This record gives sequence, structure tokens and C-alpha cells, in this order.
Amino acid sequence: MMLTGAADPEQENQENVPPGGKARLPDTAPGGRPALALLRGNQRRPTQPQAAHSQAPWSTNDDNCGKVPAGKAGNKQPAFAIHVDEPDGESRKRQVAQKKAATCEEVLGLNTAVTSLGDRKPLAPIENPMDLSFDSPSIMDISLTQEVDEKANVNRVPDYIEDIHTYLRKMEVKCKPKMGYMKKQPDITNNMRAILVDWLVEVGEEYKLQNETLHLAVNYIDRFLSAMSVLRGKLQLVGTAAMLLASKFEEIYPPEVAEFVYITDDTYTKKQVLRMEHLILKVLAFDLAAPTIHQFLTQYFLHQQTNAKVEFLSMYLGELSLIDADPYLKYLPSLIAAAAFHLASYTIAGQTWPESLSKTGYTLESLKPCLMDLHNTYLRAAQHPQQSIREKYKSTKYHGVSLIDPPETLNL
Repeated sequence: MMLTGAADPEQENQENVPPGGKARLPDTAPGGRPALALLRGNQRRPTQPQAAHSQAPWSTNDDNCGKVPAGKAGNKQPAFAIHVDEPDGESRKRQVAQKKAATCEEVLGLNTAVTSLGDRKPLAPIENPMDLSFDSPSIMDISLTQEVDEKANVNRVPDYIEDIHTYLRKMEVKCKPKMGYMKKQPDITNNMRAILVDWLVEVGEEYKLQNETLHLAVNYIDRFLSAMSVLRGKLQLVGTAAMLLASKFEEIYPPEVAEFVYITDDTYTKKQVLRMEHLILKVLAFDLAAPTIHQFLTQYFLHQQTNAKVEFLSMYLGELSLIDADPYLKYLPSLIAAAAFHLASYTIAGQTWPESLSKTGYTLESLKPCLMDLHNTYLRAAQHPQQSIREKYKSTKYHGVSLIDPPETLNL
């Protein structure tokens, strides 16, 4: 890239030459400053080309002095003026008077430009700037309305809710892990898997991850173990890589790879985590959008309006089913979600399967096997070796639903 010096003034003047005429003085001096002639007090304009004066010569007699010839009324001032001798001091007074007149014209022109927009009424004064009452419409009312709109559920699309549910039911069959894959694993057991899922719950709480991220990670683990044999020394590596993938898929700001290496107490290196992530993606054929229990619960909450305790208790029961591969791997996520919602409604409000949820394709009779298994898990939750989920739902964030005593029997 070449750096050039300042442009030649003569060359710049040649660019302003009109066709067939002489060069006209530029309005600005080199460097972007106004030309010296425009800084004078008389504000004289550059002289017109001589060709224009030859067509309308001026007369020097007293009658025509300072007058515009016929047909040239559009010109504001002549090309030159005739000087007349005046008494001492009169010339100076005349120049001052001309400057004042020019200033007045500029001011009048500015007022005309401003008032041409139309008459405006002054703004009404604010009676009390600190008045935060909501008796009348105000800016505060608009902000509250916007806040309510922001909290609206983005999944509330009644025109498409049935189509969405049908699609999820179709995809859950495709993304379902094999029911008895643990029997073919030579070195790991269901108890090791339960310990891994319990540890992932703690990881999700440590990094404040979404509940959906946990469900996705467990789905990736089960689908991977359905196709690959894993040694017990690499099982935690599989869970770490699965949680990393789920975080990238679901979270806005997923933790860095170094964070996942750190939570394993540096048992694995960053390279090992990334290589396992690559292997999981190949085995899953990049099908990461798997429907989960949490996603179906969200759909059921749209069909049947409930209170917050029923929702959180349903989520708690749904996560309890993640711990034990047996018997819950044989049930579809939509079925487990329906059973969890029914058990939570029965525990909190004594309600059974509502008619509004018949659109999901499940009846109370079809829920019975899963409902009985989930009820038994609920009863034994306090005695289960893994307590991370129960501790998680003891917090006020979830209304302490894990402390609610389960019903002794179910009236089906």
C-alpha cells in the first residue's frame, strides 16, 4: 500500500473547470478549510465567468447604477459596484448597517425554518416524578405488561401442540436405548450406572445447568452403552463427554472443556474428553435432539394447568427414574412422564388422570405398570444409596417437594 502526499492545488482546480470555461475558485481551501474569500465580512460570492457579463453589459449613468437589467432579475448582486465618494464616517456606518441587515435576514430565515414545522404546544409538566401509583396508564404499566409477556411460555402454541406431540412421540421411539443392554456389558453394572447418574446430578447443580441437560446426558449414555462395550475405568469418561455434549446442545453458556476435566479430578485429560465426545457423536449418528421425560412433562403442563408443587413433584419423580436402569429403560419417556404427572397430582391434590390428557394417547389403564414401579421408587427414595436428586429437590427453589411423604397406596 503506497502513501501519497497532498494533492496538487492546480490539479484540484482543474477538476472544477466547467466545460468550455475557466477554472472556478474552490469553495474550500486545501485541507478542508473555507476559502479566504468566504471568510470576508462582505460574504461575496466568487465572480461569474466573464462570458456571462458580456451578454448583459451594465450602464454607468445614474439611472441604471446598481440596478439589475431586464431579464436578469434572478441575480442578487452585480458583478461589480460603482464607488461614490461619501463624507468621512458615512462609509463605515453604511458597512455596519449592511452587516446588521444581513444578520437580521439570517435570523428571520432561521425563525421561518423553525416555525414552518407548525405550531407546537409545550409539554405538560410532570406533576410528581416520583409517583409510582398504577391507578392510571403510565410507563410503569407498559413495563409491567412487557415483563408479563417475557415470562410467557414459548411452548404455548395451541395451533401446533398436537403436531409437536405427535412428532416427539415418533422421535422417542427412534432415540430409545436398548432395554437389556447392561446384560451384554462385560465390566459395568446397573449400580455403577446409578452412581454415574447421581454424580452428573451434582455436576449439574454445581454449574447451574438446566434439568433438560441432565436428561439429555443420560439418554446419550444409555444409547452409547447400548452399542459399545465400556470398561469401568472409562465409564466416568463416557458420562463426562455426554454431559459436555448435552451442555453444548442445551445451554446458552456451556462450561468449558477444562471445567469438565477439573470435575473429574484430572482423572482424564482434555484430549481424552474430546476424543470420547467425538466417538459418542459417531455412535449416536449426531442425533442429539432426543425427546426426554422433562420435555414431555412440559407438554403435559400445557394440556393441564396445575400449581407449582405438582409440577416440581412431577419433575422430581421423573429424575428419580433416571437413576435405575431397571425397570425404567423398558418404558418410553412419554409414558414415564405421564406416570410421574399422575402420581404428583394424586399426591398433592388427590386427582387422578384427567380427561384433558387423553389427547396424549395414554389412559389410566395403560399407565398402571409404570405407575406402580414409580410409586415403589418414590416410597424407597429416602433409603436409596444415591441421594443427590433428593437433596436437590429439598431446596426452596423446588418448594422442597422431595420432603413430601408419598401416598402409601394408589387408588387406581
